[in-house]
Amino acid sequence: MSSIGAAQTWPAAVNVTMKSTGDGSTVEIQKVKYLKNILEQDNRFIKRITTPMMGFKAFHSAAATITGIETAHMIHKVQIHAKGTTDFQTFAALAA
Repeated sequence: MSSIGAAQTWPAAVNVTMKSTGDGSTVEIQKVKYLKNILEQDNRFIKRITTPMMGFKAFHSAAATITGIETAHMIHKVQIHAKGTTDFQTFAALAA
């Protein structure tokens, strides 16, 4: 099977599995012409913040810092919807 054929058949198989398990939700494919550019633009913000930090000494501190930066950026971009709260309150609720 070619990769094109596989790309067309896996959503149907996932949808059948999700319907049979009782979830009822389905998967839709969204085609984005320049997905790599969109991901790189999102990653640029994190690079701009972490570059002056001159590296991390431990992996777990790097993971925690980058997770916090990504979460704050997602809240700023309104990817995480929080009605009636400030950005800080939303971040504090997610961090707790």
